[in-house]
Amino acid sequence: MSDRLVILHYDNDKPQRLDKFLVASLPEFSRSRLQTWIRTGKVTVDGKQAQKSGQALEDQAVVKVLIPPTQSSELTPEAIPLDVVFENEDLLVVNKPAGMVVHPAAGHSTGTLVHAALAHAPDISGVGGEQRPGVVHRLDKQTSGLILLAKNDTAHQWLQNQFRSRQVDKVYLALVDGAPPTPRGRIEAAIGRDTKQRMRMAVVPPGKGRQAITEFFTRQAYEHHAFLEIHPLTGRTHQIRVHLAYLGCPIVGDTLYGRRHPSISIDRHFLHAYRLTLQLSGKTIPQTFEARLPDHLEQILAKLTATV
Repeated sequence: MSDRLVILHYDNDKPQRLDKFLVASLPEFSRSRLQTWIRTGKVTVDGKQAQKSGQALEDQAVVKVLIPPTQSSELTPEAIPLDVVFENEDLLVVNKPAGMVVHPAAGHSTGTLVHAALAHAPDISGVGGEQRPGVVHRLDKQTSGLILLAKNDTAHQWLQNQFRSRQVDKVYLALVDGAPPTPRGRIEAAIGRDTKQRMRMAVVPPGKGRQAITEFFTRQAYEHHAFLEIHPLTGRTHQIRVHLAYLGCPIVGDTLYGRRHPSISIDRHFLHAYRLTLQLSGKTIPQTFEARLPDHLEQILAKLTATV
């Protein structure tokens, strides 16, 4: 299959960035993919190769885009059981177990959620990228709970736009060591790479990292722990774990940001993606999906409650 040529006309006397124009004109493709095409010479403006994503378009500009054929993923599907909460022609909502990596990465070339999804829904191959087919957002390896996978490019872009514009309501449950300074609160603290330990993220001064906002309230207080409901309003790497550690109440079992030796016998961190509310294509009312706490986490809470 060869590249498909698309010809677009910019008709506005107010200059606009090339990448913004392409995002609006080709909504089925992600901004990052469009920017890659600009960078690799697949976009011309008035017959000349586009120079950069931020190039300004003038009135009556003619933009030509060579859209490469979709490349199917070369990953091998693996028949790993999936706990599918919901499925339609556009997406999968999966209750991911702790211990499963979302997509292939260094040290995790097999056994990922993506490998399992390719076996469950073969058409997902090539959606959103060869190494991360279908992936819209991510959960840490030891975080259990709800995660979305897009089954086609249009759905992938639709879902990514909802996450980007903060239209997806995400609710997590966590057990922490100690307690936050107030039963309910909002954390606004930028997050960036830890300069001393590259495997970690950290709260950094404004302007040094990316804006991150997390809201929380205490569902149950115990003598040495607190059970929290958490609403992340942004989606930074390790955001909830970093923000709670910053408050002085790290997640139980989180040996990267909390205690090296967990205060409770647990082989993972106690963080669960409990609820997702989003707009499905063609629907007017947002839909909510939930995944109850895994049994072993429920048992931990039951033991703590029995001692209160």
